[in-house]
Amino acid sequence: MLHPKALELVAALHRQLDARRLELLEARSRRMADLAAGGTLDFLPETAHIREDDSWQVAPPAPGLVDRRVEITGPTDRKMTINALNSGAKCWLADQEDANTPLWSSVVEGQLNLLDAIDRRIDFTDPTTGKEYALRPDEELATIIVRPRGLHLPEKHVLVDGQRTSGALVDFALYLANGGLRQIEKGLGPYFYLPKLESHLEARLWNEAFVIGQDLLGIPQGTIRATVLIETYPAAFEMEEILYELRDHSAGLNAGRWDYMFSVIKCFRTRGRDFLLPDRNAVTMTVPFMRAYTELLVRTCHKRGAHAIGGMAAFIPSRDEEVNQAAFEKVRADKTREAGDGFDGSWVAHPGMVELCKEVFTEVLGDKPNQIDRKREDVQVTAADLLDVRSTPGDVTEAGLRNNVSVGIQYLQAWLGGRGAVGIFNLMEDAATAEISRSQVWQWLHNDVTLADTGEKVTRELIDRIVAEEVAGLPGDPADYEQAKETFLEVAVAEEYADFLTLPAYERMP
Repeated sequence: MLHPKALELVAALHRQLDARRLELLEARSRRMADLAAGGTLDFLPETAHIREDDSWQVAPPAPGLVDRRVEITGPTDRKMTINALNSGAKCWLADQEDANTPLWSSVVEGQLNLLDAIDRRIDFTDPTTGKEYALRPDEELATIIVRPRGLHLPEKHVLVDGQRTSGALVDFALYLANGGLRQIEKGLGPYFYLPKLESHLEARLWNEAFVIGQDLLGIPQGTIRATVLIETYPAAFEMEEILYELRDHSAGLNAGRWDYMFSVIKCFRTRGRDFLLPDRNAVTMTVPFMRAYTELLVRTCHKRGAHAIGGMAAFIPSRDEEVNQAAFEKVRADKTREAGDGFDGSWVAHPGMVELCKEVFTEVLGDKPNQIDRKREDVQVTAADLLDVRSTPGDVTEAGLRNNVSVGIQYLQAWLGGRGAVGIFNLMEDAATAEISRSQVWQWLHNDVTLADTGEKVTRELIDRIVAEEVAGLPGDPADYEQAKETFLEVAVAEEYADFLTLPAYERMP
């Protein structure tokens, strides 16, 4: 795994790109300070020529990425790797980011599991149930698309010149030098999902990483393909520029809805009612600012010959048939809207949702692998449309506050213990949804919000009481949740807002 070529690539990426990575992170901080001071977001005047030039297109879809009507997401642990590849989905987002934890053992074992899966030698026996898992022989498996960590996350277990490396570039290098080369031998390629980008300059950095990696390993330029998650508010204003920077390596854009909601709160958290979101579960994809974002994404992608991939269906089937029926109806409606809007595929978090998503998209696509030819020139989205958070209906309630507290603490308890994807209240929660939960608590507290159902003002005292009550109601000994509770409060109520909850949480990990 850590053979000389992989380590050589890690070192080359660090020495050539890390200073610029840190500069880009500092640029994020400056933008946040500007927004807090009353600034806003808009399409960039200096890149208008890229948006107005109709002549350029991204690279054509690579082998295994032509038909993406249903993609399953999940961490790279051994059981999930097998289940995802067997699920019937066209692609698997092999997640080393939001659904994973950066424990060094998880980082390395995930890479080993990917290698074993590519070589079809992976199996697993559940130590609790004795159930055996193996890849289905002689069947087409989902195409692997690896999501490395975000550019903001460090890797403290790999040092170059005495400095911590970038978790994102370590994940990229280890996969490219191992599994990526194996995929090329099998007629596919090293494919990636790029998370948390906030600007086209960050996309440019990734493109340079691809060029460096392909050169060092002797791979033809353009072999790597990457789908960018448009999951930050600033990136929504730079979609075309992001595609342009990656055009020879681009595989499209994805509507990363949960992180997008988190980013909306994060960017304008101090700006009062104009950017105040109601309870998390009340914010649907049909509210004006979310609708504008997804419509623009489809138009942008298809204008440039790129795939547009829809958002996550986080529901986990349960034993309660009434719950299942209601949830399946909501998921069907969500996927029907996406397919009708022109998306080329969408995400699910559980194998039990694959057939539903596939069926809905097949009703629209038929035998066509995608609908990139549907240009959506009827869509006209302005900056004001993207910023129209104020029109979002719904209230802030005690139930919503309690849900945020409970989800945040339960998730952090699992994350600190090494699990990055956790079923809570029949939904698959990951770092993105935990970020929404803690950010809403911070926003409501620091903007003097009053709960619609009880009339109580959100104060530190109220939050402390709800935290104590929710922890007391969780299974097991409340003392077991102490570290998770402390971490949650650190990022949910502190005067200074932490950019990502995973940063202080990572420092608590060995």
